[in-house]
Amino acid sequence: MSLYMYVKAPPQSPPRTQVHHRLQKLMPTVLVTLGSILLANVAWPIINYQFFISPELKRTEILSPINNSQVAFYSPLASTQKQILADQPSQVLGKEIDYTNAANWFPTADYLPPHDSKITNYTIDIPKINIESAVVEINGTDLSNHLIQYPGTSNPGQPGSSVLFGHSILRQFYNPSITNPRRYISIFSKIMTLESGDDIFVNFDGIRYKYVVSEKVIVNPEDTFILQQRHDRRELKLITCVPEGTYLHRGVVIAELQDINN
Repeated sequence: MSLYMYVKAPPQSPPRTQVHHRLQKLMPTVLVTLGSILLANVAWPIINYQFFISPELKRTEILSPINNSQVAFYSPLASTQKQILADQPSQVLGKEIDYTNAANWFPTADYLPPHDSKITNYTIDIPKINIESAVVEINGTDLSNHLIQYPGTSNPGQPGSSVLFGHSILRQFYNPSITNPRRYISIFSKIMTLESGDDIFVNFDGIRYKYVVSEKVIVNPEDTFILQQRHDRRELKLITCVPEGTYLHRGVVIAELQDINN
């Protein structure tokens, strides 16, 4: 009786041309998938703000809990103080607006002359979003090199509101590290993630002020009321463009002074 041994031949590899053909067929699918992911990363912040966040935070007017006749108001829009800096270039129709210039954020507001103060800059810390020793310039407009305190608004610790402008970009590019030479391009990308009770520290003229977040709102570039100064309170307002990566609206974080350390 003879025995037969059957040995199964090893599977042969598909010809190289077949592999190349399969890769060619898969390539469009891969590229479409990658493109869809990138598009979603860009579009999601806009969709999220427009449909989920913005309706809850939009405000058309600052409401006062007390009668306005009992409150001393100061507004950078007051007629007696209207003066546009001569060195602020006017915008040309059809020309792209430079949003690294703080004067362009609220185009209908008059940009007032700088404070006459011996203090020209100070720093701010926001532990929750890893902002440390971010420089705020009082007399300036260039947001690519530091934060800007809007002219005509109160200095930290004083009655009224210190209004600070800071740039934002898509959150995935957020890098507030001190070692990042371009940190101020993305410095305020995450301020709208702050919540009530979060701490903000301001170091001004040797004094450390502790502010606590109380509110967030979203306004339009025409809503200059957000710059008003109410002297019955001591506030800090952080302002950036939202949705992140766009210039459609202005996101505002409002914090109240809670503590002072000399």
